[in-house]
Amino acid sequence: MGERRPTVRIMIPAGLRYTREHVWVRPDKGFVTLGITHYAQDKMGDIVFVDLPDIDRKVKAGEDIVTLETVDGSSEMSCPVSGTVTEVNEELIQHPEKINESPYEDGWILKLKIGSADLSKLMDAAAYQSFLG
Repeated sequence: MGERRPTVRIMIPAGLRYTREHVWVRPDKGFVTLGITHYAQDKMGDIVFVDLPDIDRKVKAGEDIVTLETVDGSSEMSCPVSGTVTEVNEELIQHPEKINESPYEDGWILKLKIGSADLSKLMDAAAYQSFLG
């Protein structure tokens, strides 16, 4: 899972929703921004490449949408909600390390326009903290 870094306190911002697959979701009036959690990037190690989806791609909840590569291998990020890709973080093409450095801000991965997604099925920060143990 990449180069081992010193253990750090895992950040879990309030106001986001989380999946068991360690994807965070930031809702915003019919749109969501997605990324991987601090926990996920820490376990993966240094991310060296991100394969982003095409704009206007329609995606279904549970579908793999992004490939993240580390020096040790690759992982797929599945989409927790259905929608249409409206924006991708193109900075990650040249600087995939932004996911490791700032997973909730500069390291966001993509934005989706969603229909009537039920985000209440996703965990809040307290539930995600409990999930991690």
